[in-house]
Amino acid sequence: MSTSSGEQTNRALQPPAEHLQGIVERVTYHAEDSGYTIARLKAPGERDLITIVGRFPDIHAGQTLRLTGYWREHLKYGRQFQVTHAQESKPATLTGLEKYLGSGLIKGIGPVTARRIVAHFGLETLDIIEQSCSRLVEVTGIGEKRVAMIEKAWAAQQAIKEVMLFLRGHNVSTTYAVKIYKQYGDQAIGVVSKNPYQLATDIFGIGFVTADTIARNIGIAPDSDFRYCAGMLYVLQQAAEEGHCYLPEPELIERVVKRLALPDSPVDPVRIGELIAQMAEEKQLITQPGYGDLAEERLYYAPAFYFTEQALASRLASFVRAPVSVDLSRVQRWIDRYTEKRGITLSEEQRRAVELAASSRLLVLTGGPGCGKTFTTKTVVDLWRAMGKNILLAAPTGRAAQRLSEMTGQEAKTIHRMLAFDPKTMQFRFNEEQPLEAQAIVVD
Repeated sequence: MSTSSGEQTNRALQPPAEHLQGIVERVTYHAEDSGYTIARLKAPGERDLITIVGRFPDIHAGQTLRLTGYWREHLKYGRQFQVTHAQESKPATLTGLEKYLGSGLIKGIGPVTARRIVAHFGLETLDIIEQSCSRLVEVTGIGEKRVAMIEKAWAAQQAIKEVMLFLRGHNVSTTYAVKIYKQYGDQAIGVVSKNPYQLATDIFGIGFVTADTIARNIGIAPDSDFRYCAGMLYVLQQAAEEGHCYLPEPELIERVVKRLALPDSPVDPVRIGELIAQMAEEKQLITQPGYGDLAEERLYYAPAFYFTEQALASRLASFVRAPVSVDLSRVQRWIDRYTEKRGITLSEEQRRAVELAASSRLLVLTGGPGCGKTFTTKTVVDLWRAMGKNILLAAPTGRAAQRLSEMTGQEAKTIHRMLAFDPKTMQFRFNEEQPLEAQAIVVD
């Protein structure tokens, strides 16, 4: 996901950054996948606990945190501190150490064991765990097996901190840093250092623009093959948003050269052409011979678009092969009565479209503005009603669905609502195994 002008505007509207330090009293909510956290903080000079909200890869009661962020007023929950950056420091008191160790942060240490360890080693406790963990056997009730467990858990915590420090040191936001750590774990530094553009492939929410920014921050050359290859996939993705499943080779090269060029680093079209051929050979791009007006060109797809197009074409071909039993002469008589009663005339193409809607399993109705698509669609829906069909209407957006509803006199829904999309599972309730209860569907 790229940084948009809207995001920049939001940052500009944020209050000035402030600093807050305190001890985490309890964690109210922590999402393992995103790191989104709501916690309560005990800060010096504050009588009441403070609600802090932000993204943390890992957070536990007893942690001493120095936070950067800003205050905001939540409509329901009141004053909160929105965290943009967090840095952990060692607890400075024996009580703080006990709470920190006994919070569940380190597997093998509960509240009772934490109290014994702190009582034995005092303020040197964390240094002992980090540098001489074997000395924990000096504490009553801790054997070598538990020492090994504690040492492993402590190392894992240090790895999280190391990764976060590395990412924050290269201006990676906390939000993205948490996602990167959740995806790669201890390998995050290696992945980001070698090829930060891998993030755009592996992590939902991080796109080429964000990965490109991270790459520049860590010193990846603007003319690296990693950048150019990722840029080609990005250009194809942008083309898809314009409605193109593929681009001819000359246009792909032209767009990549224009999109990836920097003031001090122009892009060589010849090199891009060579990389396109290499990516096609390695199946990172799919190439097909051109057809029609593009017969002399090679066409290039991102694999996802190619296989999606192929699968869709195959399923549609299979779908339309099943015959539809209909009395076409009866349909034609209905059209005659319908147009005569309303004093209207259908063009030859419009009439043919209405007949196909009754006799075919699939009809794609296209045409420029003012050619009569709207009226034809209304006529088709009225015909289906007369045939006693159960009809569903859908459109990509709410506004388009409202127009479709006004045009046909029947409720229309967005496609996501019609298929009952569940954001928690990222799946649709209605699918091939559980189809919609309809005999005819219009998607505008």
